[in-house]
Amino acid sequence: MWWWCVSVCCAGTSGSDTAVLLSVTAGLRITDYYFEYTECDSTGSRWRVAIPHRQGSCSGLPEPVRGTDCTFSCEAGEFLEMSSQQCTACAAGSYSLGSGVRFDQWDSIPAGFSSLATYMEPEGSGDESLSCNNSSWTPQGTHLESNRDECTVSLVYAVHLMKQGSVSFDYQYVDNNVFFEFFIQNDQCQEMDQTADQKWIKLTSNGEWGTHTVNLKSGTNILYWRTTGILLGGKPVKPVLLKNIQIEGVAYTSECFPCRPGTFSKTPGSSSCDLCPRNTYSNKGASSCTPCPEAQYSEEGWAECKERPPCSEKDYFQIHTACDSNGKTQVLYRWVEPKVCVEDNVTGAVTLPPSGEKEDCPPCNPGFYTHNSSTCLPCPPGTFSDGITDCQACPAGTEPSLGYEYKWWNILPRNMKTSCFNVGNSKCDDMNVLEALLLLFASPSCANMHSLFPSHCRFLRLPTSVAGVTASEFGRITFVFETICSADCELYFMMDVNRKSTNVVESWEGTKSRRAYTHIMTKNASVSYTWAFQRTNKPSDVRRFVNDIVKIYSITVTNALDGSASSCHACALVSQESGSSCVPCPAGHFIDKDTNQCQECPPNTFLSGHHIYGEEACQQCGPGSKSNKEHSVCFSDCSFSHTDQNRTLTYDLSALSSVGSIMNGPSFTSKGTKYYHQFNISLCGPEGRKVAVCTDNVTDLSSKDLQSESAALNNYVETFVCQSTIIPADGRGFRTALSSQSISLADTFLGATVESTLDGVSVRPDLFPETSRKLPDINFFYRSPRITASCEHGRSAVITLRCNPEKGERGELTVSSKCPAGTCDGCMFYFLWESSSACPICTEADYHSIEGACKGGMQDTLYVWNEPKLCTKGVSLPEKSSAPCEAVPLWLKVGIGGGAFMAVLLISLTCYFWKKNKRLEYKYSRLVMSANKECELPAADSCALAEGEGEENEDDVVYSNTPSLLGKLKAIASKVNF
Repeated sequence: MWWWCVSVCCAGTSGSDTAVLLSVTAGLRITDYYFEYTECDSTGSRWRVAIPHRQGSCSGLPEPVRGTDCTFSCEAGEFLEMSSQQCTACAAGSYSLGSGVRFDQWDSIPAGFSSLATYMEPEGSGDESLSCNNSSWTPQGTHLESNRDECTVSLVYAVHLMKQGSVSFDYQYVDNNVFFEFFIQNDQCQEMDQTADQKWIKLTSNGEWGTHTVNLKSGTNILYWRTTGILLGGKPVKPVLLKNIQIEGVAYTSECFPCRPGTFSKTPGSSSCDLCPRNTYSNKGASSCTPCPEAQYSEEGWAECKERPPCSEKDYFQIHTACDSNGKTQVLYRWVEPKVCVEDNVTGAVTLPPSGEKEDCPPCNPGFYTHNSSTCLPCPPGTFSDGITDCQACPAGTEPSLGYEYKWWNILPRNMKTSCFNVGNSKCDDMNVLEALLLLFASPSCANMHSLFPSHCRFLRLPTSVAGVTASEFGRITFVFETICSADCELYFMMDVNRKSTNVVESWEGTKSRRAYTHIMTKNASVSYTWAFQRTNKPSDVRRFVNDIVKIYSITVTNALDGSASSCHACALVSQESGSSCVPCPAGHFIDKDTNQCQECPPNTFLSGHHIYGEEACQQCGPGSKSNKEHSVCFSDCSFSHTDQNRTLTYDLSALSSVGSIMNGPSFTSKGTKYYHQFNISLCGPEGRKVAVCTDNVTDLSSKDLQSESAALNNYVETFVCQSTIIPADGRGFRTALSSQSISLADTFLGATVESTLDGVSVRPDLFPETSRKLPDINFFYRSPRITASCEHGRSAVITLRCNPEKGERGELTVSSKCPAGTCDGCMFYFLWESSSACPICTEADYHSIEGACKGGMQDTLYVWNEPKLCTKGVSLPEKSSAPCEAVPLWLKVGIGGGAFMAVLLISLTCYFWKKNKRLEYKYSRLVMSANKECELPAADSCALAEGEGEENEDDVVYSNTPSLLGKLKAIASKVNF
């Protein structure tokens, strides 16, 4: 008895995913049995055997016969007829790939496919959430649609190849909030080697289908299409669409596949089926399409017809004819094509309004001129025009300001084209964008999705003078728009750089009043801009939203290499002939107004634009910053000085020059999915280079060199401060670590200061309390001029450096607990970087000396840091020193000597004044005696002195009118004695 061979393989690490390996050959039924090939032996041979349809009915079966070679296969459009073992052409209404299999019918999930959903609890408890029971890939007839929630859903298919082959599929992947990966495992559940661009699927433009192809090895291949949605902010994700899965390399196919409904193949031996034209339909396996009845209609590829509705105002639109030779245009009304409504003999139906009167044509767009009163042509090189007057040559010393400026829409510009799509369907029609006098808006003839985009716009290699541009700007695009919606419409503005991949720059949902949006191009590259408008993401009954439109009033692109000029600007002149009317100035030079010569900008200034006229173009760098050699950007050299209380503090921040990272969180979505925000910060930006890199679709964040490999990944940004959203692995292998939504928070360095405000960016003291701060903080200010729907003035960032010797040189980056996401409003971001490197450089003022006691005639002197030590590097502590000392200290010696001197001086003064008083007393007595003539006393007996001895010349006697205190006392005593 021959039996089916069934093997089971686990998916991931837990073994809970299973895939059943079944042969892709379904035997041709002959009465009660069918034929099947055995497994190939070591010689590459096999046998054809008969398998009964009912178990136990083994009698009367044909004998086994030798089968075809194991590598045998049929051509496309043929199948292997097992009875004769010959290749036979498929009948009309069916198709075959010969050695391949295609899946293009998605009314249900085909046999052999399985859809597996997993969801991990936030805390990793291991229990799968019941909320994923209803999550799966959903068949939509023409395609499969992935889940819209946060579950991880895998579409699995297993195939055994006898030789090397390939797998290809078509997909739509427009939302980077969904992670879409395709990978392959072998029958041992080992993931096969794949590069990042093979595993991680690239985003597509809205409404357009992409194709992904991967080579397969011989043997068992288990194919996985896996999606994981991340609902950040509560916004639902847009699902991934999948169709036309084709596998090449199977050994053979023993039957042809019938054409799916809405398609047909009219000739035998077809390898594919064609779509039925409009107003026709077909059932499964059709060889031709059936026309719809007159009262019904169908679109291309429909499997049935619908009743035609009565015509209304939604079914026609207004256009203007092209200008004629007299410069006149006329308003015309046209039915939306294809016309599906009925206008005759139907109650409530409207008819097409009559054409309007002829009127003057609008002027040409700036940079164009009127040719033969009917056609607008771009001005020749070296000339300019405002669109009304003829083209004029630029004056001497000037050159055209090239670009695009569209504000009149009577015709679609030559470098723009349109396309239209329905969800899961092909193009709607050929007329996709209406052309009106004053505005451009999406055509009602498109049922769901339509886009407008110019051909690739190349910016000037040597950018010319454009007023108001920034130093890193190569050009900018500005457009004025308005949306009028009754449902869930959305406008996307997208950009494709160097024809690599289209990424969404900004999007707007619902009705938006008239507004302007500007995007600055900071790379010198070939760029294509696309506007995509989706009326609704619901594929059913889209005609009721036909009046939901977007209006684009004007589009302006500056500095475009292939553009035309509406004005001129001054250019630099040089003494040597160069063969050109304008010669670009060297980097970092401006055009002098007086001489029109190139002049270098002063030190520490940067050019506000390229080749700007006048020295005012050189703007001063902010405090604590300097300009690079090209004067194109300001940066910090990782040093800083600040004067505080008559002391100059110098900081060396070189230890913080490399990129710093911080991952906050975790945070959780409304359904409990854990995610983090990772910030990369380039504090100084060496020589103006923005070395902080954030990437998308990174699966191994710990080992990848982000900067070296970022160019090979889908999306990445290089800037001063950037942010990525990190989704960690779920622990069971169903979802690996993911990185998404990489954005630049700050790409311009404003300066560094201890002040709390710089150029309109302010510090919030409440976020990082200063209770432990001993020295002033250093604040680094950054800004990103990119305007978003939520940040009308762009984003800003402040890095606060705080001295903390305990944190080490690299220190620690933190965000405030009040704003754990780094921001409280989504526009201003604040970080605290505590580090010993944020302390000033040590000087002699940061330590003091301590003298020890005198021991053995020697005295030691020690040097210690002031506490707490708030400095780093700089001077070192002096070594301990020793010096001789004496028993009596010097200060005591000085004190004793000074005291002895004062005692001698006091004794001398006392003796001097005593002798002087005695002499005065003697003279006073003689004076009294000589004045008393009435009563003469007898002369006292005494030893007479020689004449002249002891006497002084009376002329030398000085009489004082005021006697001294001692004299008064003696006089009183003398009176008493008498």
